[in-house]
Amino acid sequence: MWGGGPNCPSIARECARVRSAYPESVQGDGDGWVISDNGTHYWGRFGSAGLLLRAPRADGTPAVLLQHRAVWSHQGDTWGLPGGARDSHETAEQTAVREAHEEAGLDAEHVAVRAVLVTARPRGTAWTYTTVIADSAALLPTVPNRETAELRWVAEQEVTELPLHPGFAASWQQLRSAPLTVPLRPGDQRRRRLPRTMEIEAGVFVWCMPGDADQAPLQLSPRISSLLAALT
Repeated sequence: MWGGGPNCPSIARECARVRSAYPESVQGDGDGWVISDNGTHYWGRFGSAGLLLRAPRADGTPAVLLQHRAVWSHQGDTWGLPGGARDSHETAEQTAVREAHEEAGLDAEHVAVRAVLVTARPRGTAWTYTTVIADSAALLPTVPNRETAELRWVAEQEVTELPLHPGFAASWQQLRSAPLTVPLRPGDQRRRRLPRTMEIEAGVFVWCMPGDADQAPLQLSPRISSLLAALT
């Protein structure tokens, strides 16, 4: 998550544009350490980013894709998000999706980005870590690379049972979602767009699931109502 190996831009159609726009010499130019005023080392000359990917389990509740880092890697033998150093020409979103492809074999077309959140901004340096929050429609198959000991879809409520990467552990409470069931009629087209992550206010996330229309009505905030309306 905060340590990684070689990088080369790739993000579906966007990757072709990036490759044509930038010469080979800048691909991977983010690799390297940033040292803060107190001597702490952070991986990524231009910051780092990781992908928090959720997908529905059989019961509709969310699972999160976690990476068990190889023992030899920086802060290895811990669990965190696929991610790594951001190159100078990349957005955080491009970095996170590229790293998820490199470290987990995920294709960009199966990843729907919902929010981008800076989750670490240590003092004494301009370095940041950005978490890109996304959903997939199903529990996608994964292919680990050499930096990965294991990839696992973990029920969201079970994430803290694993030995987490310190950076991920520090931000997990901020990133986790609360369950929200919305009563919808059987023919409501919005059912096809759920479950999914919704950011109901800055940095506050819910996992929105469809419920039966005859369930007790929920008091939905104007923000959630507007988000649901946008799904039609």
